[in-house]
Parts: sequence; structure tokens; C-alpha cells
Amino acid sequence: MSAAKSSAVLVKRFEDQYRSSLRSYAQGGGEEALQKAYEIGRRAIEAEDSLLALASMHHKVLSDLLAESGVNGTSARLLRAGSQFLAEGLSLYEREHQDFQDALLALRRLNETLEEEVKRVSYAVHEDASQSVVAAHIALSDVSRRMPSPERKQLARIEHLLSRIEKQLRQYSHELRPTILDDLGWVAAIRFLASEVSKCNALPIRVVVAKGVAARESSALEIVLYRVVQEALSNITKHAKARRVTIHIGVEPGIVICSIEDDGAGFDVHAPHRKKALGLIGMRERLHAVGGTLSIVSSPRCGTKLLVRVPSNKESHSHVNSRRTC
Repeated sequence: MSAAKSSAVLVKRFEDQYRSSLRSYAQGGGEEALQKAYEIGRRAIEAEDSLLALASMHHKVLSDLLAESGVNGTSARLLRAGSQFLAEGLSLYEREHQDFQDALLALRRLNETLEEEVKRVSYAVHEDASQSVVAAHIALSDVSRRMPSPERKQLARIEHLLSRIEKQLRQYSHELRPTILDDLGWVAAIRFLASEVSKCNALPIRVVVAKGVAARESSALEIVLYRVVQEALSNITKHAKARRVTIHIGVEPGIVICSIEDDGAGFDVHAPHRKKALGLIGMRERLHAVGGTLSIVSSPRCGTKLLVRVPSNKESHSHVNSRRTC
């Protein structure tokens, strides 16, 4: 529902009660009258009316009452009472806002905890498991030197299998948590990710980085940006049937911008079954945790563009603009 429609519905539903309660409070109704404001605020939240709608109704009612009063002393009393009455009506909105902020903080901490665990597992795969494979290589080589030639061929096949396992372990480790992300930052990590996805899927992926983009951001922000791009590329290779992909990385003052655009099959963004598809919920949750947003532009047979905007921890005065045509 639009803000205008919400405001109209709210005014129609609560205006008379709000007017009488505010008039009563201004005339000395005390806490009992003030409690009416709290009750109207609670009912407005339950009806999913916006804060703007409640404030708009208050302004209309107060303007009407001021026009009726026509006496300076009464007007001043009405204004004081109106301020207190509105504050009481908005108190639950303030509480819900604080609850939302607390939920975002909890989500951010959960993501950080999960990433630390992923980092630990990735390190164990890369270091501990790989070292065990190297040790097995050495042991087989030592055995091979003391065995007749026919048996060495069998050992050579085993060594080949170990080499494949070692390669797979490196790949899994990188997918879990690429060391380049910690060493060189998110831009370098996304370039490397795009290169690897391009090779594995024979899909041209171009990464365009605008002038002024910071090489490093906060660790939490870098992880979120990398994971969102990783999920987007995974969706493209699985579902889009794209012939090419372009990743634009840019900045506006205080904002990091990243868009991932493909020329694939596209989809109806507004279709109900799409709301929970393609990992979009996970992307949005990650971005919300760092104050970011995700916009989607797509339609059947017209490709898809994901636009990510996240508050930066670096200052930049460069701008990047991208437009999509179909």
C-alpha cells in the first residue's frame, strides 16, 4: 500500500477517536486520555499503517483543533498537548525500530560467527588435509622406489588419484573462503572468482572497476560483497543460460555500488514463487546486516541485473552510473 493510501485509510479509521482523545488530553484529561494515543499507535502498527500516515493524521487533527480554538492561550496549550500526544502515539514505532536495529545487530554477529567458522574449516581443508595428501605422496614415492616395475604402475594410478583429490581440496577451500579475500581484498577476490567461474563454465565474465574504488573495506563489508557476487554468479551459471556477464564495481560518496548483469533468460521479478527463489533472501539478509540494499531488474528473455548498494567505510568522490537496456 502506498503512503498516500495508507494515510487515507488511517485517517478514516482513527481520526474521530484521535480528535476526541487529543481534545480531552489538551483539556486536562491526564494519563487516561494520553493512554488513548498509545492505544491508537498500537492499533495502527497492527494494521501495518506507516509512521508517516499517523503523523499526517495528527497534523490534520491538530490543525482542525487549532482552527476551532481561535484563542492564543488555548492554541499554545493545544500545541504542547499535541506534541506529547503524538510522542506517545509514536512510542511503539520507536520500540519496533529499536527491535529492528537489535535484530540487524544479531544477524550481523551471526554472519560474522558463521564466516569465522567457514574460515576455520577452509584453513583446515587447505592446510591440514593438503599436508596429509602431500605426506601420502611422499610415502608412496618411497614405496615405489623399492617395488618392481609392474607394481609401480598401480602406485602411479594411486598417485594420480591423490593429485585429483589434492586439486579438489584446493577448490573446496577456495569456495569456502578464498585466501585472496583476506590477503588482497574484495575487488581482487571478485576478479579471481569471476575468472574461475568463467573458466569452469566457458562463460565470458567482464569485471569493470571504476576509478576511486577502495581496494579494501571493512572485513564484514568485504565478506558480504564477495558472498553476494558469488551467489549471483552461481545463480547465473545454474539458471540464466547467459552468453555473457558484466560486473560493475563503483562508488558514490559514502556508498559502494556493485551490479551483476547477464543477458540470459531473465524472470518475472513479481511472480510470487520468485520471492523465495535464487538465494535472494540470503543475499538481502546479508546486505541488511550491513545496511545495504539489493535491487533487481529482470523480465523473461531480457536478462537480469542485480544492483547492490552498501554504505562504505571509506570516503570517495568518484561516481559510477550504469544503465540497462533490453
